[in-house]
Amino acid sequence: EFDDRSAIITIRSGAGGDDATDFAEMLMRMYLRWAEQHDYPTKVMDTSYAEGAGIKSATFEITAPYAFGTLSVEAGTHRLARISPFGSADKRQTSFAAVEVIPLMEEATEVEIPENDIRVDVFRSSGPGGQSVNTTDSAVRLTHLPTGIVVSMQNEKSQIQNRAAAMRVLQTRLLLLQKEKEAATKKELAGNITASWGDQMRSYFLYGQQLVKDLRTGHESGNPAAVFDGDLDDFISAGIRWRKRKDED
Repeated sequence: EFDDRSAIITIRSGAGGDDATDFAEMLMRMYLRWAEQHDYPTKVMDTSYAEGAGIKSATFEITAPYAFGTLSVEAGTHRLARISPFGSADKRQTSFAAVEVIPLMEEATEVEIPENDIRVDVFRSSGPGGQSVNTTDSAVRLTHLPTGIVVSMQNEKSQIQNRAAAMRVLQTRLLLLQKEKEAATKKELAGNITASWGDQMRSYFLYGQQLVKDLRTGHESGNPAAVFDGDLDDFISAGIRWRKRKDED
């Protein structure tokens, strides 16, 4: 239904400390490089930097026809295994990051959000800086109280612009949450529920055996450096074929 829309990707670091936040930044660069190679415009909407290396989370937009339909197969839990560059024991470290992909809804009018359901927090932007950044309380965080969904925006110049962008993303997430609940209800009535949330869908091995493997499709690459540099087309194509077979089943 939304396959032809542009995509909003959110990456969040998981378990693994500095390795996880560094991994989250590696994934962000991977998708931005993939978009750059296809001449797709991108826009970083929000970045939360970690105290050590990398990022805690980031949200960015990739504008292209069918960007959501193409990149939706990248959603899931990603796992990195490597010798940690942040420890002195030269031990293998496993870390995780979550990738969320939602469609860009230009007019998400299907969801009305009462003002009483939203808590608005304003704060000073963080990060490298820039015009009107780090000088005024222009960053905005919206918390949807009934669901606990939190959306923050800080890269626009004014508080009004950040709030409008955050509201658009919040409306989109609430719309998708509504559709997910409807789909879950249908599955429950049919008596066929599979708890697959949080299962890893791809592993990246950067020690010994250099390998990237998609656990859903079985597709592999022995060149992780190329994958992190944006060479994702084979993985995405395999994921789309997997999704089509799943939908047909």
